[in-house]
Amino acid sequence: MSVLMAKTKIKTEGVADVKAATRKMFAAINAAQPEGIRYASLLLADGQTFVAIVQLDDGLENPVPGFPEFRELQGVVDGSRAEPNTGEQWTVVGSYRLF
Repeated sequence: MSVLMAKTKIKTEGVADVKAATRKMFAAINAAQPEGIRYASLLLADGQTFVAIVQLDDGLENPVPGFPEFRELQGVVDGSRAEPNTGEQWTVVGSYRLF
């Protein structure tokens, strides 16, 4: 299993647009119900930093970049970013119903 985390700080004036694009993307993912993936988007307490966490089953290629709504979200984020993205791959050592 692969777990990836991406974090992006957004300019204050772009937060509402990123939220709206994120909700639209998740509506598309929920409608398609792809197997082998868990995906969450979170907004940190500063109100500007978004964190995405994606878990993929072993051997599965991430289907989300193929969604037009994902590409739309990426465009909104690219136009609203206050700082460069950061990303990390995680190794799950223990989990209770999260991964």
